[in-house]
Amino acid sequence: MRETQYYIDMENRFGAHNYKPLDVVLSRGEGIWVWDVEGRKYLDFLSAYSAVNQGHCHPKIMQTMIEQAQKLTLTSRAFRNDQLGFLYKELCELTHSHKVLPMNSGAEAVETVIKAVRKWGYQVKGVPEGQAEIIVCENNFHGRTITIVGFSTDEQYKDGFGPFAPGFKAIPFGDAGALEAAITPNTVGFMAEPIQGEAGVIIPPDGYLREVRDICNRENVVLIFDEIQTGLGRTGKLLAEAHEGIEADVTLIGKALSGGFYPISAVLSNTEVLGVFMPGDHGSTFGGNPLGCAVARTAIKVLIEERMIENAEEMGRYFLSQLGNVSSPHIKDVRGRGLMIGVELLPEAGGARPFCEALMKKGLLCKETHEHVIRFAPPLIITKKDIDWAMERIEAVLTRGMS
Repeated sequence: MRETQYYIDMENRFGAHNYKPLDVVLSRGEGIWVWDVEGRKYLDFLSAYSAVNQGHCHPKIMQTMIEQAQKLTLTSRAFRNDQLGFLYKELCELTHSHKVLPMNSGAEAVETVIKAVRKWGYQVKGVPEGQAEIIVCENNFHGRTITIVGFSTDEQYKDGFGPFAPGFKAIPFGDAGALEAAITPNTVGFMAEPIQGEAGVIIPPDGYLREVRDICNRENVVLIFDEIQTGLGRTGKLLAEAHEGIEADVTLIGKALSGGFYPISAVLSNTEVLGVFMPGDHGSTFGGNPLGCAVARTAIKVLIEERMIENAEEMGRYFLSQLGNVSSPHIKDVRGRGLMIGVELLPEAGGARPFCEALMKKGLLCKETHEHVIRFAPPLIITKKDIDWAMERIEAVLTRGMS
């Protein structure tokens, strides 16, 4: 523990204290496994919040990164590069999109779509200038920028950071009637996560996504799905919207778009919405850089070719069934789709954090969310044998205590 404590003390002394990580200091990863600075091995059941769906240090993505880094890393968008067009084409063909706008972080993708749908509202829908409204859901999580935390319903995210941008309205998640009632002539967009991740893996009622699709069609409102966590195979489909057979007007992806190697996100949309951007309206020095584009192209390719999405669906079913068989006095609910799974604990269990700490001691890494939920999200390459290994430890901690 002495070496581990050395790194923890250094972080605590020199770093801002805006995170509360588990006290494990990781130094290496391969596939579903990670190792700490003292050589202990852990099964990663968080996947960097779904950024490493393809597993740690996937060899094909790594090779692409090395090769591209030796040729060209950054041009800015002042010049063209030979990777960007291919990424556009491959993403459009894969997701039935018309246009792509690449950025770096998920939050940047969200900020991008806010700008795009507002401008669409003024130029196309005819909303009076400065009056555009975007409807969001309570308990949403779309990032940490000032604009985004301003429409969060989590008070901690907003505390001390105001004033905030106007133009947002929050409604209950999973309630299509609430959306219909909230729409006004000035409503330009409705933005939601198909499954709310940070809120505790909250799955909406069956048919909800189809209903909001129909409502947005009728009311001429842009439907935006934030699939930065749910997309790229996590739920057992390429995009979570596919579970109900619909397509959003705008879909946001990120995280696993690079397999954990490089920050890249993308706004996928139609020509009508992204067509409002003219040169100079929006941009990013690093957005669409050749290194990020090359990495993303391979990250998507291995997801498809190695059938990781199908594996997520199959292993998710198995994992959920195993969790459902656990008889524990602490469990309130088990829910999930694909390999995006939450175990909600009863309030009297004392919170999810001690359970995550106990699992860490047994060689399994996961993280609490919203105090009472343990979130399980392993890389999509996990096998039944791996899940059985994990279940021995999960069942022990949930049934026999945290020692």
